[in-house]
Amino acid sequence: MEDYLQVTNAIAMSMGAAWASGINLYAAVLMLGVLGHTGNIVLPEGLMVLAHPLVIGSAAVMYVAEFFADKTPGVDTGWDVIHSFIRIPAGAVLAAGAVGDVNPAVAVAAGILGGAMAAVSHVAKSGTRVLINTSPEPFSNWTASLAEDVAVIGGLWAALHYPLVFLGMALLWILLLIWLLPKIGRGITTVFRKLREGFGARPRPVAAPSGIGVGAGTVMVPDRNSMDAE
Repeated sequence: MEDYLQVTNAIAMSMGAAWASGINLYAAVLMLGVLGHTGNIVLPEGLMVLAHPLVIGSAAVMYVAEFFADKTPGVDTGWDVIHSFIRIPAGAVLAAGAVGDVNPAVAVAAGILGGAMAAVSHVAKSGTRVLINTSPEPFSNWTASLAEDVAVIGGLWAALHYPLVFLGMALLWILLLIWLLPKIGRGITTVFRKLREGFGARPRPVAAPSGIGVGAGTVMVPDRNSMDAE
């Protein structure tokens, strides 16, 4: 029974850290680091470095920067694009570190699954932000960003203290995304098509030549000067 609980806790922490990284990496690192540093949780050996004051301080600085960038329409999308190259690898590393002291093969498997989990959550976050940015008012961005912050903190807390509850919620979340992501993709395609139409150059009118081809023949338009001369 004890081994079962340890395995469940390790899986929940691994997938929880990866999922949270795809949404707000710095909040996830900051929360795990503070809880580990204060002794509220015992971090796995592979994640002990998160409790170092230097890591906590760096995560805090970047979390403040993301807090404001994530609530500014347009800036949040650019921030998400840049972090496509940060959140997903970091999610894989955190997932592997959560089970790294178990077995190297398990760590590699956790890294693969964690990277996939971080990628899915990142795509869902950044995709919905593109759609939200079509609204001219900033309140929807603020609401979405605050909801994401609360979700990251609440989800990690559940993964650390109620692993079975978190795993059940994660399964439901994945099923929801299977249904939702195609709709988000179609919405993003529509947004970019409208942007292309709005900023694209319209074709310039071309002056009609003196001879206009119709089918196989050509209709010649007489020159006005020649008509006057006659």
